[in-house]
Amino acid sequence: MPADAHRTKAAPDAGRAEPASPLTERQEARRRRILEACARLASRGGFDAVQMREVAESSQVALGTLYRYFPSKIHLLVATMQDQLEHLHATLRKKPPAGETAAERVAGTLMRAFRAMQRDPLLADAMVRALTFADRSVSAEVEQVFRRTTAIVLDATDLTDPTPEQLSAVRVIGHTWHSTLITWLSGRASIEQVGVDIETVCRLIDLTAPPRSGRR
Repeated sequence: MPADAHRTKAAPDAGRAEPASPLTERQEARRRRILEACARLASRGGFDAVQMREVAESSQVALGTLYRYFPSKIHLLVATMQDQLEHLHATLRKKPPAGETAAERVAGTLMRAFRAMQRDPLLADAMVRALTFADRSVSAEVEQVFRRTTAIVLDATDLTDPTPEQLSAVRVIGHTWHSTLITWLSGRASIEQVGVDIETVCRLIDLTAPPRSGRR
């Protein structure tokens, strides 16, 4: 079994990923190289192909430097998922989803996100497995992934003033999307079933909409 395979194994002196303060241009460039190297390795060989030493070599950073940015392989893969979702969100903003209702727009958005994951199944599997293996030390990074997913769903609703019930529905929809991704990757659901499940849960947005004033 690889040295950093199925647990959140960190460097001996690793704590939180650095740096806490805003990144300099040079630091951001280094972090970008690390994330891109991680994605390349995962795309070629999945979860087990992402080894910290190989990531360091591929991104041309020292191993110790890599561990200061990402204390473990799990931290790195979860951050890679956050990065992939950021790129997806930017693409969706340039071309917003079509649909007459909020439910239709959200379902269309999440299926586009699913198809993006489907195009690179080894990378998707590696990132999702990292989310599954993540312990409390990775809670901040995991929270960022779910916050980004929530933001993608909320943007797709195109609601100017969502109700608390609709915000709750948005969170449930985001969790369901992650769950359907896991079931598909594990071979327990077909793409068609994923589409049905996503369309079904997205109806929560319309069901939680406040009644229109003036109706009798």
